[in-house]
Amino acid sequence: MKSKNIILFTVLLIVGIGIISCSENKNRSEDMGKEYEKGTFGYDLNYLSEKDSIILLKSEDEKAQIILSAKYQAKVFTSTANGLEGNSHGFVNYKFFDSGIVDEHMNGFGGENRLWLGPEGGRYSIFFEPGHEQIFENWHTPKAIDIEVWEVKDADNNNATFIKDIVLNNYKGTRLKLAVERTISLLNEEEIERKLKLKIPQGVNSVAYSTVNKITNQNDFKWDKETGTICIWMLDMFNPSDSAVTIIPYHKGDPKELGNIVKSDYFGEISSDRLIDQDGVLLFKTDGKSRGKLGMNALRTRGIAGNYDPITNRLTVVTFGVNPKFVYLNQEWNPETDPIVGDALNAYNDGPLEDGSIMGPFLELESSSPAAFLEPGQTLSHKHNVFHFVGDELMLSQISEVLLGTSLDTLKSVF
Repeated sequence: MKSKNIILFTVLLIVGIGIISCSENKNRSEDMGKEYEKGTFGYDLNYLSEKDSIILLKSEDEKAQIILSAKYQAKVFTSTANGLEGNSHGFVNYKFFDSGIVDEHMNGFGGENRLWLGPEGGRYSIFFEPGHEQIFENWHTPKAIDIEVWEVKDADNNNATFIKDIVLNNYKGTRLKLAVERTISLLNEEEIERKLKLKIPQGVNSVAYSTVNKITNQNDFKWDKETGTICIWMLDMFNPSDSAVTIIPYHKGDPKELGNIVKSDYFGEISSDRLIDQDGVLLFKTDGKSRGKLGMNALRTRGIAGNYDPITNRLTVVTFGVNPKFVYLNQEWNPETDPIVGDALNAYNDGPLEDGSIMGPFLELESSSPAAFLEPGQTLSHKHNVFHFVGDELMLSQISEVLLGTSLDTLKSVF
């Protein structure tokens, strides 16, 4: 009799679990089946869910959400501060996804926050083979940060950790072995305010996350100036608009002590009507219509930058670790340049190439870690945080003035 009761209980338990599971799947499928306007987070959630078994981090009220992907190299693809109907902040390259092409140079799926490794060019480059001229035809993104799947170490509603073992061959001919670990954490309002040391104005919605990115030397030798080394390189891709402006505060001072304020000729000199110095704050027009990149060294950057788009009422702020006492790598496509004199911060505005083609358009904010001169088994960590604020311009301007040193109204009179 006892065994019959056990069997009956087991059957009822299985049936009950099946009913609950079917109910959850039904609710999920109903959400997935709903159509959303292109440009909304709901649209991107549906679209990206067809490409990968995504990880979704979200707040209790489900207004703040971010999409993560292990298949696409532990990217944060996009985010929202206003739920499924809210704007999607990250650049998702639909045309590249839909083409189904595998590009030998780089596969530009997009993503508002991704981990890359540098340097891109120079004597320590991991994008060019030894002895090859550093031109586009010879430029190849390492597969591990381009098309290979990463492993999910753990994940819940608010955090996810990804890991990957990587082998890189650099321009000096050194074979570098490393382990990468990347943790992404959704931040609540209290954590945002604590990290930024400000009070979010009433009526402003937010979504923010921290990323902790680590590399560990798995070789049996030290990475030094003779072997060459690498750095952690974080790139954030956002949607541009005709009125979007990147805002970069910097330390003022003597160029002989701090270096030049900005390097602005990566892809030809950025024109003076697109890059304006407001005495302590650089303003960079990011409309996706003119290709240009700038860089700032570790002595000049304040470890913070932003972008404002009045069309979508979005103010984005990124913060990152920086230490002016450390060495930063040169990423220029030129092996003749000094490999240990480089940028800690970069910003990019996309635009058409000479043949009229364009990857985006998108805009980027980027940070780099110091050079990883690591002993065997030693680890380098780099923190990079992304904060989006959505709301009335007057309220957003209060945040901009505190964090970025400029009012948003100023931007209108400049561009």
